[in-house]
Amino acid sequence: MTKESEAANRLMRLAREIAKHNRLYHTLDTPKISDGEYDALVRENNALEAEFPHLVREDSPNKAVGAAPAGHLSKVTHAKPMLSLDNAFAAEDVADFVARVRRFLNLPEDAPVVLTAEPKIDGLSCSLRYEHGVLVQAATRGDGQVGEDVTANVRTVADVPERLGRRESAVTLPLTPALSPEGEREFPAVFEIRGEIYMAKADFEALNAAQEAKGEKLFANPRNAAAGSLRQKDASVTAARPLRFLAHGWGEVSELPGETQYDVIKAIESWGLPVDPRFIRTDTVEATLAHYRTIEALRADLPFDIDGVVYKVDRLDWQARLGFVAKAPRWAIAHKFPAERAETTLEAIDIQVGRTGKLTPVGRLKPVTVGGVVVSNVTLHNRDEIARLGVRVGDRVVVQRAGDVIPQIVENLSRDDTRPPFAFPDHCPECGSEAQAEEGEVDVRCTGGLICPAQRVERLKHFVGRTALDIEGLGEKTILEFFELGWLHSPADIFRLKARRAEILAREGWQEKSVDNLLAAIEAKRSPDAARLLFALGIRHVGAVTARDLLKAFVTLSRLRAVATSETGAEELVQIDGIGPAVVEALADFFHEPHNVAVWDDLLSEVSPPDYIVETRASSVSGKTIVFTGSLETMSRDEAKAQAEALGAKAAGSVSAKTDLVVAGPGAGSKLKKATELGIEVIDEAAWAEIVKAAG
Repeated sequence: MTKESEAANRLMRLAREIAKHNRLYHTLDTPKISDGEYDALVRENNALEAEFPHLVREDSPNKAVGAAPAGHLSKVTHAKPMLSLDNAFAAEDVADFVARVRRFLNLPEDAPVVLTAEPKIDGLSCSLRYEHGVLVQAATRGDGQVGEDVTANVRTVADVPERLGRRESAVTLPLTPALSPEGEREFPAVFEIRGEIYMAKADFEALNAAQEAKGEKLFANPRNAAAGSLRQKDASVTAARPLRFLAHGWGEVSELPGETQYDVIKAIESWGLPVDPRFIRTDTVEATLAHYRTIEALRADLPFDIDGVVYKVDRLDWQARLGFVAKAPRWAIAHKFPAERAETTLEAIDIQVGRTGKLTPVGRLKPVTVGGVVVSNVTLHNRDEIARLGVRVGDRVVVQRAGDVIPQIVENLSRDDTRPPFAFPDHCPECGSEAQAEEGEVDVRCTGGLICPAQRVERLKHFVGRTALDIEGLGEKTILEFFELGWLHSPADIFRLKARRAEILAREGWQEKSVDNLLAAIEAKRSPDAARLLFALGIRHVGAVTARDLLKAFVTLSRLRAVATSETGAEELVQIDGIGPAVVEALADFFHEPHNVAVWDDLLSEVSPPDYIVETRASSVSGKTIVFTGSLETMSRDEAKAQAEALGAKAAGSVSAKTDLVVAGPGAGSKLKKATELGIEVIDEAAWAEIVKAAG
């Protein structure tokens, strides 16, 4: 693959991945990556487009803003697009921005360029349309061209006035002071005020506390809470949420109350809209950066989350001359903050037991805000990580959100304090069984298996999960409820729930329809796919692909058990492509434990999986080895592998010299790199869909 074709391939994947994350952030309010990771994708895309300008795609991320709105709210077309901003990450980037402004305007190198600077609040962009001073419409940004109508919801936000007015500290406005018949000041015929809907940190914490008390879902961070609250179908729900508004710009206007960014924003403030008090003017790069450092130092103590500082050219006539490029103005830039760290106290180390018996240490912290999120828990991974950090209960530690997403302890400030080290348990805290690490492994695991209550609950969750038996309506909350009632101890008990219909119906929150739907979903799995059932049992090292490989070889679960427990079973199992010693040992261990065999027999008394026969059809990939990597957007990874097998191909988990084809989705990393190095053909998800379609 040539460098140019590799660049084209990467640009295609970046366009799709960035579009996906735009949709997750702007439309669904469920971001999966941090701002830092998103910015890194955009920078990579921009660097490739700069190097290969002839490869710029129609769906380039630089040609889009946000994501198209979706859902129950009606759509609003913005009179003037709501654009995003280019980013700066270092002082040199800010200096370059000012230099570019001078060059574009043909100014002398020493000519002052006055900028405004203000915190970049992490909220939901919103445009308020006032006509003659009266609020007539409010809309979200959406994809920059079309947003969502949130007028009824915004009317409940206390910071947003129904009618524009003046404050005592109002600046003198260069508008004709005509009076309405009621004696009130006339405002522009049209004036769209743009800013951010947000939730203050203290209000967010109080909201989550109330949600927890009611047993309802907690919000991940203030931005998600604000976005979810604003997009409610019922405005009364929005009214009950503590939303705020901060103005920072404008859209369509019939008349401007000033000739500079600063004067217009101050005019908006005088009309009754909140403006950040740290909004200032600077006339040198040095002064601009000094204000950035001041705001950065205040970041943790501000009442709302921010992720940088926004600079705008102050003179509006210069803004008009500078204009726009693609989706951003040339006259503004966002100077982003680096990943945030915070200092706090490690108050406890708890041990959690997972589905496979793994003992995972979790640090309980004195709550601290890091990067806009209140962090109170942090994973310590395993006993080796605890030893590396030397952490003990009571230590002062430095916490960072890795990639601004996953909290982690990066430094122990109390390492030199004289206290005994943390004693990692050698017995399971849930069932008391011995806990040990296998040779060559760092993870310590409970040996109790299915007699361990923690493993039972986690395995039951896994059993009904989407990639396993996929029993709709039997979620984590219901599993835990039924387990605590003593109704569920093993997977077979799920199929006995039909005898408890009246008891379930008597429980709070259950209605006739929901109970009948649940029981129908369970009954529909009485003849499950054998490979899915094997995977659902949660046997260590037996993932979805391994389960299929085993069933393809042995067709039935009874035959698999017979081989796994025979004297020559190990020799027969390792002959199967993809089955190694770890799987052989895991199967032997599973069937060696009497309680596991009892669970197996009990389950098969309730369900009857048909023989596992994979029907294949001739295709262009028959006999080939295929690897799927990255995020697939139209199907799950398991669905893709099942398609490959149905076409006579083998779906492998890693790239090697034996690999014939790699299907790469957004976010593909090391596997794609290795495929490129080995000269293996790489296609995207759309091309794979064409192969499947061609095979009929």
